[in-house]
Amino acid sequence: MVLIKLLVEGGKMSPGPAVAQQLGPMGINMGQVISDVNEATSEFKGVTVPVHLTVDPKTKKFSIKVLSPPTSELIKKELKIEKASGARLKQKVGNLAIEQVIAVSKAKHNSMLSNEFISTVKSVIGTCQALGVLIESKQPMEILDEIAEGKYKEEIEAQKTDVNPEKKKELDTFFKGVEAEQEAIKKAEEAEAAAAEEAKAATAVAGTETKKEGETPAVAAPEVAAKA
Repeated sequence: MVLIKLLVEGGKMSPGPAVAQQLGPMGINMGQVISDVNEATSEFKGVTVPVHLTVDPKTKKFSIKVLSPPTSELIKKELKIEKASGARLKQKVGNLAIEQVIAVSKAKHNSMLSNEFISTVKSVIGTCQALGVLIESKQPMEILDEIAEGKYKEEIEAQKTDVNPEKKKELDTFFKGVEAEQEAIKKAEEAEAAAAEEAKAATAVAGTETKKEGETPAVAAPEVAAKA
């Protein structure tokens, strides 16, 4: 048996040089493999998924095992975004409901080392912190404190994943305000940086002009009379 490790976008595996290089030597039906992988990963559309393909070189038969996508990919899927924050302390990229955190936790739990579901939930919350994602319009660390106090116990124990539409609307409205504030801060910082550059350039020009004004004109050296 030969194990081939693939990394594909859910439901969108396509033939290409990298795929051909891995599957070609096996002599298996590449079209069938791609079709089967796309079917097996269809529920992860928009998410990069690890796939293990086990091939029998003799019979050309193969089996597919879809591994759980990275937690960060599942969070981005919930938020419908492509990138996380590159500066999580200054920029937030989304606002999840606790039910969405639970949904991601359910998708990851079997592949996690933790036996207790609550531990998986806390791990997902930690990833939200790293990505710059709010939960219930709060910082992830606040949510961890609230969980320790017993809040969200009912939702977590029931593994509730359905978000009330009214609640989702409130979360989205709150985040729009956060985005507007972040944009205002960004523009202010850009304006401040531009003003600083202009001031720096003006100072440099003034210094050059002052130097020119203070220069002493060169005086020609007197000619020495030739000796007779």
